[in-house]
Amino acid sequence: MASAMASRPTSLDYEPRGAARDLFHCRAPEVLVSGPAGTGKTLAALWKLHYCASKVPGLRALITRKTRHSLTESVLVTFERHVLPPGHPAFRGAARASRSAYHYPNGSEIVLGGMDLASRVMSSEYDLCYVPEAIELTEHEWETLATRLRNGALAYQQLLGDTNPDSPTHWLKRRCDAGRTVLLESRHEDNPAVTPEYLAVLDALTGTRYDRLRHGKWVQAEGVVYSEWDSALHLIDAFAIPPHWPRYLSIDFGYTNPFVAQFWATDGDGRLYLYREIYHTGRLVEDHARRIKALSDGEPRPRAIVCDHDAEGRATLEKHLGQRTTAADKAISPGIQEVQARLRVQGDGKPRLFVLRGCTDERDAGLDARKLPCSTAEEWDGYVWCMTGGRKKGEEPLGKDDHGMDAARYLVRHLDARPHGITPPPQSPASRNILDRTRAGEVLRFGMP
Repeated sequence: MASAMASRPTSLDYEPRGAARDLFHCRAPEVLVSGPAGTGKTLAALWKLHYCASKVPGLRALITRKTRHSLTESVLVTFERHVLPPGHPAFRGAARASRSAYHYPNGSEIVLGGMDLASRVMSSEYDLCYVPEAIELTEHEWETLATRLRNGALAYQQLLGDTNPDSPTHWLKRRCDAGRTVLLESRHEDNPAVTPEYLAVLDALTGTRYDRLRHGKWVQAEGVVYSEWDSALHLIDAFAIPPHWPRYLSIDFGYTNPFVAQFWATDGDGRLYLYREIYHTGRLVEDHARRIKALSDGEPRPRAIVCDHDAEGRATLEKHLGQRTTAADKAISPGIQEVQARLRVQGDGKPRLFVLRGCTDERDAGLDARKLPCSTAEEWDGYVWCMTGGRKKGEEPLGKDDHGMDAARYLVRHLDARPHGITPPPQSPASRNILDRTRAGEVLRFGMP
């Protein structure tokens, strides 16, 4: 039986079309390829880097994302499978996860890095810098990368990125509208590999995800609930949560729909930070409970575990975690108003709720394949008011892709609801039988007496 490598072609061909072709000819200092999912944006950028590295001796190019880890099983897989020919000298060296660069026989190299290790990225000079998922970066990071484009081996220096569209107010779109960055718009017609089955997945989307991922539009959802949400402000880089910060768990049960477990911490000023989450379908509560235990081992005991009203689910959590849970106050309108208040910028110039970038424990492959939200961070700007069935706008949110939104509301309501006039939610039957031995704030050592 022939090996997988032997069955592959000995050379790879590529014919750029549409925006991909325009990218090859573009010499602008900054260029962004924007378009729906599956239009070949990443492949075009990688082929341009490979072509230039092959033709220009001594060229230095950089591929960088928000984190180095996020490159390994995404962009680099595409580069090695669909761009580099089998047996190419650039394959030599470390394995993909540990690789720092691809080296070419003519002295050119394509360096790999992440903005989480910015000092390494910024310590050198390049001719080309490619940012997949450029929407992840801040404008400051984008501009800082531009300062490193001065290697001089190529006749021009260029910062290029690709992205699916986002809000029309996003800094990337505004930069393109101002003429500071050239915008190339890709379409599915540019990619002959797109299948009817893939387009059917995109056609099944609704709302802003349909407009952005199917038609490449930079649009804001009509009737968005949390208009205060701004990914450039509320979505922040991950950092080590100080051990003395109080912790909380918020749970929204699900099996066919996602089960969401949000790990929150509060700082000395009462700001909330979503620093970890489980967002996954098709698993039992007891399996999620075991994962919660593993992820929480050694961390301060949560002061509360606030749960959706599922008596069986709560009992299972309590059995495995050894701690009482609290049924969430599910009042929708007051809870939304309290979340909105936390999202607003306060007198000190900061909001009171943040989400750490990349905090999801494991990306659900099934949800990802259907282009559905795979984290709380991906729900915010698609969470809209129900506009049908005779309801007036603002009465009730549309009950779709809202599992992280529900869990966040439960915890904010638990912390921020006024104490008077609120009836404490009932404890589950299992709660009365659990010996709650550990005081809030102590370190959890699950499985130990």
